[in-house]
Amino acid sequence: MAIAWVFPGQGSQKPGMAEGVIDLPGARERFDRASALLGRDLLAICAGSEADGSGDPGEPSDLNDTRNTQPALFVVESLLVDELHRQGRTAQLVAGHSLGELVALYAAGVFDAETGLKLMRRRSELMAAAGGGAMTAVMGFDRDELERVVAATEGVVIANDNSAAQVVLSGTPEAVASVSATVRCKRAIPLAVSGAFHSPFMASAAAAFASELEAVAFADARVPVLSNADPRPETSASVLKERLRQQMTLGVRWRETMEGLQGAGITTAVEIGPGNVLSGLIKRSCPGLGTAQIAGTGDLGQ
Repeated sequence: MAIAWVFPGQGSQKPGMAEGVIDLPGARERFDRASALLGRDLLAICAGSEADGSGDPGEPSDLNDTRNTQPALFVVESLLVDELHRQGRTAQLVAGHSLGELVALYAAGVFDAETGLKLMRRRSELMAAAGGGAMTAVMGFDRDELERVVAATEGVVIANDNSAAQVVLSGTPEAVASVSATVRCKRAIPLAVSGAFHSPFMASAAAAFASELEAVAFADARVPVLSNADPRPETSASVLKERLRQQMTLGVRWRETMEGLQGAGITTAVEIGPGNVLSGLIKRSCPGLGTAQIAGTGDLGQ
C-alpha cells in the first residue's frame, strides 16, 4: 500500500481541536512554546476561550483570526505527525494545502518544530496585515468560460484550483464580485478572509516572508514533497525553499496535486488535521484513491 499524507489549511480549524492531541507526548510544551512566541494563550484560543484576561481588543482571541489559525493548525498537525513517526509510520509522498505545505515540509524533515512555529507566526502576521482584498469560492462552472472571464478582468486571479468543479478567486473586492456574477456557476460563496491570499496582491507580504526564509536552513526532504506552486515530487532543500517563497503570490494547484498522487501510484491519502475537506476533494476527483482522516488520538490506531 502506497501512502500519502496531506495536510489541510486555513478553514479546517474548529474550536476544541486541541483536545484530540493535548495528551500526546510533548503537546503541552509545544502549545506553551507557541503561546510564548505569539504572546497569547494558543491552547485557550483553540478551546474557544479568551486569549487572556485583559480584554484588550488589540489582542486577537478568536481561533478564526489568521494570526491564531495558522499557528494553531501547525501545532495540532505537527503533533499528529510526531506521533505517527513514533509509531514507525511513514508516507511515500506528502503535500499540504496552503499553510499545510509548511506542515508537509516539517513531516518530511526539512526543518524542526521550532523553525516551523517561527515561520508560521511570521507568515500569519504578514498575511493578516495584507488586507484590502477578497476571495470567493466558485463551484460548478465551465472552466473555459471561467478562465476567459478571469483573463479579461483586471485585479483577479484563480487562487486555489481545488478540483475540476471548485476554485477560489482572489483579488480586489470589485473584480472578484464581477467575475462571480458573470460566470455561470452553481454557487459562489464569499470567504471570510482579510486579504487576497495567493495572488499578486500579496507581493509585499511575500517579499517580507522571503527575507525571513533566507535565514532559515532547510534540509533535503526525507520523502518527496508536492508543493502548491509546483506539484511535482521534490526533495531538494533549495528547490523546496524557492517553491515556498512563491507560495503567497501563486495559486494553490491542488487539482494537479491530486493528479500527482494518482500518477505516483498512491493508493491511500491520509488527511492529517481537523476536518475532511481534502478527503472530500480527493473522493470526488480521484475514484479509486482511498482516503482516511487522522484528527486526534482516537484516529491514530487506524
